[in-house]
Amino acid sequence: MERTSIGDLRNHIDQTVKVQGWLHVLRDQKKIQFIVLRDRTGQVQITHWKPNDMPLAEMISELGTESALTVTGKVVDNPSVKLGGLEIQLESLVVENKAEIPLPFEPFGEIDNLPALDYRLDWRYMDLRRKQNLLLFQVQTTMEHALREFWVKNGFMEMHSPKLMGSPSESGAELFELAYFETKAYLAQSPQFYKQMAMAGGFEKVFEIGPVFRADPSFTSRHMTEFTSIDMEMSWVESEEDVMQNQEKMLQYAYQRVKDVHGEEIQEVFGFELEVPQVPFPRLTMGEAHALLKELKYEMPPEKSNDLDPGAERAIGQYIKEKYNHDFVYITDWPFAVRPFYHMKRGENGTRSFDLIAGGLEITTGAQREHRYDVLLEQAKEKGLTPEGISFYLDFFRYGCPPHGGYGMGLSRLLMVMLKLPNIRETVYLFRGPNRLQP
Repeated sequence: MERTSIGDLRNHIDQTVKVQGWLHVLRDQKKIQFIVLRDRTGQVQITHWKPNDMPLAEMISELGTESALTVTGKVVDNPSVKLGGLEIQLESLVVENKAEIPLPFEPFGEIDNLPALDYRLDWRYMDLRRKQNLLLFQVQTTMEHALREFWVKNGFMEMHSPKLMGSPSESGAELFELAYFETKAYLAQSPQFYKQMAMAGGFEKVFEIGPVFRADPSFTSRHMTEFTSIDMEMSWVESEEDVMQNQEKMLQYAYQRVKDVHGEEIQEVFGFELEVPQVPFPRLTMGEAHALLKELKYEMPPEKSNDLDPGAERAIGQYIKEKYNHDFVYITDWPFAVRPFYHMKRGENGTRSFDLIAGGLEITTGAQREHRYDVLLEQAKEKGLTPEGISFYLDFFRYGCPPHGGYGMGLSRLLMVMLKLPNIRETVYLFRGPNRLQP
């Protein structure tokens, strides 16, 4: 007999079905047992009269919650049952895997009563059973599909760049170094160089969704040492504005798709209505951002005079939300002092670059790139890089390369903003940080 999903049982009234899932709740009464079985599509009540089969009743009584079960029985319409107005009258039950007692923690209580996040990460597979996490990764799947759909509709090609590199992908900092036969290699910090290689190769529009690695010893709620990056690069741009317009339309498309598919469930599980952002997003130059921070009486640390710290991002995000009722804002015209060597300069000290702040959190860095070999070479030297160390990259620009630009965006940070979650560790399947390599 083929398995029937619990969410599809309404189409099988008066039929005998096989359902499989986890023992969510057991109510063991004197003459009757009620089993609530859960799979990822829902829950159903299963009724068993003890006198009909006492050995089976005794076996059921010994089961711990979260045991994996296969159940067969007749689906009956019963309006008095709160779970969907139907129940299954038990005919047979197989214990596929009996859960130990007690559980490491109770995953289905009130969120405020859950153990600390770090403990739950030790038991991540158990934590993933919570409906919030199930929905989160359903949203992630829908969103990634929408991103790809948007790009393909607009003429982009998907690429998969190598994650083992013979030289740093952006700078000498935050690198994981590893032995590689008779030499050494580095884990890629981003696909940046290879996206630009695709521009030199004439691909014109590319995207990639893949892992990147940062040896950053940060223990904040927004950092990871391994994360999924959403990257795009496009040729023949007139300025970074072309890149920003493409991204904001893409995000609007993805948000709308997520709302269409999951909007009602997001309202039920997370308690808010997902808002689809309007385009264009607000924009502030770096100079305007710092002037605004002075108005807001936010004092930047002296070492961040050319930059924005997390507090500044939150302050700007809150201001934009209050003034424009918008969750997104672009910060443009960053100083070259705090940007990579390959960002195109604007004037002597500025760049044609931007960050995207969402919900007070920086989720994107992008720019028009410098595509002229001689200028790029001088900018690399200005940053203290040796041409020999990045010679393979510089070669991309020796034989004709179009003006181009792009960005990198953190998938988990985007999910944090979209679902209003406080910690990036909750938005990734398995978190990797300075002190976590397990499970």
